[in-house]
Amino acid sequence: MDEQTARRTIVEIGRLMYERGYVVSSDGNLSVRLDDGRIVATPTQVCKGRMSEAALAVTDLDGRPLNDRRPSSELKMHLLIYRERDDVRAVCHAHPPHGTAFAVAGLSIDQPILSEVILALGCVPLAPYGTPSTDELTEAMRPLIKHHNALLMANHGAVAYGQDLWQAFDRMETLEHTARIAILARLLGRAQSIPPEAIEKLIDIREAAGYLDERARCQACGYLHDLGLSCPTPPPGERLLRPNGKISLTREELIQLLCEVAAASFKK
Repeated sequence: MDEQTARRTIVEIGRLMYERGYVVSSDGNLSVRLDDGRIVATPTQVCKGRMSEAALAVTDLDGRPLNDRRPSSELKMHLLIYRERDDVRAVCHAHPPHGTAFAVAGLSIDQPILSEVILALGCVPLAPYGTPSTDELTEAMRPLIKHHNALLMANHGAVAYGQDLWQAFDRMETLEHTARIAILARLLGRAQSIPPEAIEKLIDIREAAGYLDERARCQACGYLHDLGLSCPTPPPGERLLRPNGKISLTREELIQLLCEVAAASFKK
């Protein structure tokens, strides 16, 4: 995407987010990574429904400004996603009411209740709370980015990302739609999950069709664990925090951790 098209698309999607109530006031932010590595991003303290193309900030991949516009202080989360995911070219951060309700309640959107969501998005885990615009937030997100295309941030909001800004926005829209349906289903009594054997078929379909690849078989994903399907093994020392607050370890990491505890107890 060239810079002019990126600017036009950011303004258009910013207005859509504002009109649909995904953001209010100066909430939320959007960015696009250009082919030359520059980042075009929404500016700080500007309503996404009233932006102009000329108001957008441009930075390098380290967040250094390349024009006279100051980007959102939450650009750090965008830059982290770009560093962790070479395939991602755009990021959309918002506070959609139903999705954010899950984040405030301390819940992931990870129940397999809609086949379309399994096919196109996968589960949306909850990153632990971190102060916005600080390294606390990015470090809380880091272990989850590689295996997901959208995240909830505890007591904050949601972020979605993709190959272009429309895909990132579509994923945000799917996240919000799913959260709303889940809340309504719970009000009616319960949400009926898709049977495990049907989930396995959907995962095979999405990988064969190229909707999502094997990276989406995440360790934070409850329905993949319930199926007993294989998930990517994290790099040594990387321990993934699951939505229920538990930490997932490989067998080798568990043995190492037990040895460390035993050694520490012996020293005492």
